Amino acid sequence: MNQITFSQAVEGYLLAANARHLSPHTLEDYLNTYRKFELFLVKDPPIANINSHHIEEFLKNQTVSKKTILNYHTGLSALWTWAVKEELVESNIVHKVARVKPEKKAIAPYSQDDIQALLSTLNQSKRYTRPGKKECSHSLPQAERNRAIIYLLLDTGLRASELCKLRIHEVDIKNQRVKVMGKGTKERILPFSARTGQVLWKYLAQRKGATAGDALFISKTGRPLTRMTLLHLLIGIGKRAGVKGVNVHRFRHTFAINYLRNGGDPWSLQMILGHSSMETVKIYLALAQADLEKTHKIASPVDNWRL
Repeated sequence: MNQITFSQAVEGYLLAANARHLSPHTLEDYLNTYRKFELFLVKDPPIANINSHHIEEFLKNQTVSKKTILNYHTGLSALWTWAVKEELVESNIVHKVARVKPEKKAIAPYSQDDIQALLSTLNQSKRYTRPGKKECSHSLPQAERNRAIIYLLLDTGLRASELCKLRIHEVDIKNQRVKVMGKGTKERILPFSARTGQVLWKYLAQRKGATAGDALFISKTGRPLTRMTLLHLLIGIGKRAGVKGVNVHRFRHTFAINYLRNGGDPWSLQMILGHSSMETVKIYLALAQADLEKTHKIASPVDNWRL
């Protein structure tokens, strides 16, 4: 029987996955799953000794969302698929464990008021009072960077990972477009509005000494933004603005729904969002259609004139 341990198998799989140029985001998620599973196993047994019961118990004992459980299942299945090809195990035991169905969360785009509230809080902190002093506020750092992030997310529907990976040379302000490397290393060119171009220009004008190969968006320490840093800064902006549930994906939803509301077609939206199928776009279509029906009831001359 093969005595390659679980941790050794993980090391081998990650080498193979890197050679296949699997996305860093996917590898990061998989590695997180493998670490959690290794802690669950306590010891580091041969991968051939692990059975579907171990997988089932591991997934059952996780206090996370169903979507995250599904991600764990996917990551473990990828490892065992590779292990079968390498003849480290006889079969993919993860296939014997039922996949959970994640909760379908309602899509809640930002309203125009939400976006204006977020933008209004970028320059100054909330007013506060110090002991013995008058009420005051202070200027906030990175205001132009944060404004550029909000405009670009809202105007293109970029994913968080795509935004964080952008380099300065991939933004063509003159021609109003940005080159994006999406999932599966698929490249796409996305247009943006003249107003977004102005905001990006103002932000980049402050980046003294920046070169074309530098990250477009950087932290206060000068390092490229990570998805977690991006999420935290947006949550902070949301708290100051009084807008609940601020996250990157809501900008993507907001872009998609308004693209359809304002006359964009679903096929070009699919290309812009970088989806391999129309399934997600159909959800946005249904929401946009519901908006049209609601608006029609308000605006219909037959109803309004009571004919």
